[in-house]
Amino acid sequence: MRVTFTVNGRRHEADDVWEGESLLYVLRERMGLPGSKNACEQGECGSCTVRLDGEPVCACLVAAGQAEGREVVTVEGLAAYAKEREGSARTGDLAPVQQAFLDAGAVQCGFCTPGLLVAADELIERNPQPSDADIREALSGNLCRCTGYEKIMDAVRLAAARTDDGAPEVV
Repeated sequence: MRVTFTVNGRRHEADDVWEGESLLYVLRERMGLPGSKNACEQGECGSCTVRLDGEPVCACLVAAGQAEGREVVTVEGLAAYAKEREGSARTGDLAPVQQAFLDAGAVQCGFCTPGLLVAADELIERNPQPSDADIREALSGNLCRCTGYEKIMDAVRLAAARTDDGAPEVV
């Protein structure tokens, strides 16, 4: 079957998609978007998190056909998505949440980072001033084996603070 959907603001078609093929497979293998990671293939780790019509989902659990006519945002599209959301006033190659993860030292091996970034970006869009409990809840579907999560929490707090007042902060 052919699946037509929007990925990171651009219309895409994937041909010869079989019924059981995951959205994650189509994104990584057919579209060359390797940011979303293939780890558990059971929706337990969050490494493959993307936004489907604005909602964070594990792409490994979504059949590619379910994306028909819908909008997908991957970690590769976060910066463009942020610019669109905020208007063209923002400059730079990274979304605020991506820059905050770098500034706070929240990136270690990087395997979980794409899913964490997508989940954190959705949280901050939905709740510009999240509490620590809100952050923990939003990221609860994303597992990281390298950290104790404190730098990740710091990064989300920093991204939220930057988004809320528009001014960059130094960690």
